[in-house]
Amino acid sequence: MITFDAVTKRYPDGTVAVDALSLEAPTGEITVFVGPSGCGKTTSLRMINRMIDATEGRILLDGVPVQGIDPPTLRRGIGYVIQQAGLFPHRKIVDNIATVPYLLGWDRKKARSRAMELLERVGLDPAMGERYPFQLSGGQQQRVGVARALAADPPVLLMDEPFSAVDPIVRTSLQDELIRLQAELNKTIVFVTHDIDEAIKLGDRVAVLRVGGRLAQLADPKTLLSEPADDFVREFLGRDRGIRRLRFVSTEGMRLRTDLTVTEGSDDPADEPWRLVVTADDRPLGWVSRDRPGTLEPYGTFRPGHDSMRSALDAALLSPSGCAVAVDGEGRVVGVATREALDEALTEAADG
Repeated sequence: MITFDAVTKRYPDGTVAVDALSLEAPTGEITVFVGPSGCGKTTSLRMINRMIDATEGRILLDGVPVQGIDPPTLRRGIGYVIQQAGLFPHRKIVDNIATVPYLLGWDRKKARSRAMELLERVGLDPAMGERYPFQLSGGQQQRVGVARALAADPPVLLMDEPFSAVDPIVRTSLQDELIRLQAELNKTIVFVTHDIDEAIKLGDRVAVLRVGGRLAQLADPKTLLSEPADDFVREFLGRDRGIRRLRFVSTEGMRLRTDLTVTEGSDDPADEPWRLVVTADDRPLGWVSRDRPGTLEPYGTFRPGHDSMRSALDAALLSPSGCAVAVDGEGRVVGVATREALDEALTEAADG
């Protein structure tokens, strides 16, 4: 548990970066700090490991004030990931990851063994351990940065906009990797971002900060989207917060039609505007319209009960048919969510 107790950071020129911040980051959860530039996100994060010292108030780790812990000792027990990975260019990847274990006095064999294990855990080929940072892509370097932060198995992980410098595809992959790792490791993570979509995707709790470092709202993502505390939070969430909220609406029990598929190469006597062409083992190939029977059109898929309503809606928007293809875990078609079924589910979500 990380506790901010009326924490203020005031600089000598009178600038207040963080103003009487009080909140808790629960053990084993991801707490995200999000807000506009100048709201004190990074300052708050860095006060946890005393890279910056608070002017007033207390920060406690499991009830122990960090102000009473020697900074180097404190930092060796807290993982830290920054935007550009911050790898040592002259060291091999395996030795970059083993940095903190070396500082803690681990023998070389044990530290390197731990590093190689973590390379696999963050989704990298262990052979990359013998490379240097310049030989890796930006996304690979960020994965190494996460592995390095985890090397000594710290209970707390601080992440300062770690994925903001990579392209959107890599960023999504890194976010998914963090979610997977957290499910295995249950670290206490404080994550800083300026991206509300990233905050909602990753956070168990989201702290929205105002300019000047004042807390506007602390809530789980679903509550934040459905019950913003005030106009500032509402404006920061954006006009499409209703669409974002669909991420938390289940597709369990959605009405599906099973009569809109036709096996590739077979006759289709049915008089439907759109039919879904599937393989002999029920894998989707594409939509075919009554007006253009020889042309396969794009389709989108979702997994009922596993994926959210937003995923189902995205799948429907990918196709000119306006329908979403429901598949099982093996990618086989189990039914089709028509526009009418999607409308019904959206109405139920709005009423709920």
